[in-house]
Amino acid sequence: MLAVTWKRQPNLKPPVTTTDMAVEYRNQLQALAPNVAFLMSLYLSPSLTPAEIRKAKKAGVVGVKSYPRGVTTNSEGGIESYSVYYDVFKAMEEEDMVLNLHGEVPSDHEKDICVLNAEEKFLTHLKQLHKDFPKLRIILEHATTKAAVDCVKSLGSSVACTITIHHLELVVDDWAGKVHNYCKPVAKYPHDRKALQDVVKEGHPRFFLGTDSAPHPRHMKETSCCAAGVYTGPYILAYLANALASFGAIERLDQFGREFGAHFYKLKESDLRGAEAVMLLKEPFKVPEVLKFVDDEGVDREIVPYRAGETLLYTVMADASRNGNLKRKAEGLA
Repeated sequence: MLAVTWKRQPNLKPPVTTTDMAVEYRNQLQALAPNVAFLMSLYLSPSLTPAEIRKAKKAGVVGVKSYPRGVTTNSEGGIESYSVYYDVFKAMEEEDMVLNLHGEVPSDHEKDICVLNAEEKFLTHLKQLHKDFPKLRIILEHATTKAAVDCVKSLGSSVACTITIHHLELVVDDWAGKVHNYCKPVAKYPHDRKALQDVVKEGHPRFFLGTDSAPHPRHMKETSCCAAGVYTGPYILAYLANALASFGAIERLDQFGREFGAHFYKLKESDLRGAEAVMLLKEPFKVPEVLKFVDDEGVDREIVPYRAGETLLYTVMADASRNGNLKRKAEGLA
């Protein structure tokens, strides 16, 4: 059984750049899902100041997310240099907030940089930030390479790393020409996927789940220049169990999916109070081909979820505590 906690990304339109915007966004989310604990972050931008960092901390905002300019969804206002934000990082270190890093540098063909090596080229920035702010909690988000795994392992206890479900399963061949598996950072080589799987199976406490789920409508994916993102949102636990079972790591479900991340974010039981419990069952579940919704303009739209039409080995039951038969059914989980 898992309690539901959700960290929200700030790369909206417009981006969440102030404490007031983050609190308003949290209130809107809480009204929609009162049993979910939402962890809010700010978008790193030139308007962010040490004073705003201290205000954010008092309001319960947990961190700041950095997006290099132009590397992913809604990152046009992303950063070009970290040095100009050192006063902000110092305030974050003092307030014990988390710096979340989208770990890529922009493509630069003159420097032989593209989507396949953009993450590895970024790692020098991670090392420098950790050296300059050794007590600042830093998370390299959605790592995709063996180089990233090795780098984070080599750094101190204040540096952690998230890994997505889809990066535990996909390689280059799975997104090249397959728009619904295309995300940023892109999935890499088989040896990179193996390194991600190995560190999860090892149970390293500074590597934990980060879904990076992106609900791009079908018309924005099935186009000549598609949006980057994979949609795992509705079925995260079923996807996760299926992925972990595929490489013999199902016993790491709770640690990787909940415990390690909660510990790094220093969450207390009170932060999770009222969260809904769910139970994972070893019963087949077929992922829908499409999910329908109505957008803000009233237009009927569709989203194609990750692994659409495929059958997973696991399914999720909400309100698990209310069903006395679930314990017996879940005994065969592993």
